[in-house]
Amino acid sequence: MTAPNRSTLWGRVLVDELAAGGLEAVCIAPGSRSTPLTVAFAAHPDVRVYSHLDERSAAFFALGRARRTGEPTALVCTSGTAAANFHPAVIEADRARVPLLALTADRPPELRDSGANQTIDQVKLYGDAVRWYADLPEPEADERKVRSLRTTAARALSETTGVPPGPVHLNCPFRKPLEPTADPGSVPDAFAETLAGSGRDGAFVETSAGNRRPEAGDVRSLADALEAADRPMIVAGPADPRDRIDLDPQTVAAVAERIGAPILADPLSNLRFGPHVGEADGRAADGRIVGGYDAYVDQLPEPDVVLRLGASPTSKSLRKALRDADAHQTVLDPAGAWREATFTATKLLAASPGGVFDRLLEDVDERAADSTETGWLTAFEEAERTHWSVREDARTDDALEAEPFEGAILASVFENAPDPSTVFVSNSMPIRDADRFARPRSAALSVLANRGASGIDGITSTALGAGSTTDDPLVLVTGDLAFYHDSNGLLAIDRCDVDATIVLIDNDGGGIFHKLPIESFDPPFTEQFKTPHGLEFDELASFYDLAFERVDLVDFADAYRRSLGSNGTDVLAVEFDSTRSHRRRDALEERVRESVDSDE
Repeated sequence: MTAPNRSTLWGRVLVDELAAGGLEAVCIAPGSRSTPLTVAFAAHPDVRVYSHLDERSAAFFALGRARRTGEPTALVCTSGTAAANFHPAVIEADRARVPLLALTADRPPELRDSGANQTIDQVKLYGDAVRWYADLPEPEADERKVRSLRTTAARALSETTGVPPGPVHLNCPFRKPLEPTADPGSVPDAFAETLAGSGRDGAFVETSAGNRRPEAGDVRSLADALEAADRPMIVAGPADPRDRIDLDPQTVAAVAERIGAPILADPLSNLRFGPHVGEADGRAADGRIVGGYDAYVDQLPEPDVVLRLGASPTSKSLRKALRDADAHQTVLDPAGAWREATFTATKLLAASPGGVFDRLLEDVDERAADSTETGWLTAFEEAERTHWSVREDARTDDALEAEPFEGAILASVFENAPDPSTVFVSNSMPIRDADRFARPRSAALSVLANRGASGIDGITSTALGAGSTTDDPLVLVTGDLAFYHDSNGLLAIDRCDVDATIVLIDNDGGGIFHKLPIESFDPPFTEQFKTPHGLEFDELASFYDLAFERVDLVDFADAYRRSLGSNGTDVLAVEFDSTRSHRRRDALEERVRESVDSDE
């Protein structure tokens, strides 16, 4: 490979090697010091470039792409605080095990700690949040150095998809000239004929990813425990991106059927929705895949054996029930990490959930119909029917007009989402309402959220990044504070050619704080926690040339379906009083609990 100067050579080699290793997309924010990387990516035919003006939004957009695909997306920025703006998305990628490759341009090493403009300490900037870090050597047409660069690029890409997957940081110092202008003698013509200059046919270093396969004895022991259990249960928390690819929901459902276990499926588990759910009379077959557990799980008998996969469940009620259960609990985690904050699990099995369930399907025998404790599955079936019946009664037009509540929006979003589609749900109350009110369906819904660190920053950008990977319809459900927080991200709708239906739940502030004891202390509750803002979001939508419609709750389903059937991006805003909405949630939960209790 030849180039007019050393920095251009460095950018071309690095990008060429990343593309050869399988990198398909990069998000770039403009800047001068990153010019060699930007020019190289822009010229490469095999990498799609997404241009962003805001580094924080760019990073979350890349996070969304990687979360949806399970494959790494790269990030490029200039030196200084630009790199610091990647940090929130890097943290989320770390906690949620999302493959991400941050390429931060830097000034030459001698300018560090010198007072030079736009120069900060970028060495290990993201600390322990990255799986691997390397400070690249300065560009030079030296054969050994360039072979090292190619090897480093291959390693960085493989580390993003290791066990566990996550972010990797390469700090890339460049010396002027940064543009592809001639610097005679800096890159000899003969360099293109060397191994370093020409590279290899394909990736310079091919990496074969390993996978933690379960030991036969461990699976046999687990199978024996599940077969012997009177009240077995499978709990599926939010799925890692890789598990969405490796774990077959049909296999999980088949194992559950054999052992007579309900599957308590978080909306982010990849198990609450899909063909494995099964339907009866157009509705999910109650009890096979359980979705209403948040309201009643502590009222049912305790399980005696629990098999857990994914991250910690969204439902606080379920987490407490697992904490208090006198049960043998096995947690599956491919990285052997501890993601069970109640510290009550009895065994950690360091193996991929997909591998474990494949083996369980071979090892577990079909259970006799009467071999489980009488009424175990029946209790869940009846509780599910009761739960959804109460929810349906609360969603009649008359009931919604009298007592509107935000959960009805989430119920309608999931009930009417196209098959297939991607649904991205914001943190705080929207994801909790999705957990409570999103009824299992056989539709192929890819449900995503930023539950690694559970922040409200970057929500819109992450959703748009996820939507950029597929032609399936994209739905974003967001609260007003999250929508405001990432308003810069809306620019990607036009710049990155992504369409969405944005459902905006506008309760004029931080509604989730009503769930905390601080609500009883006002002041300072209203001004310092709920923080009403009084913003009119129609003006924000107009600024980005988006269609905007204020919708009453009773008319929401019709407006939602119209939006899904139209081109372009629509913002459907529904206003709520957060205090009344919380009271309505509490009342509904109490009705479910009373009804389940009376059925026992």
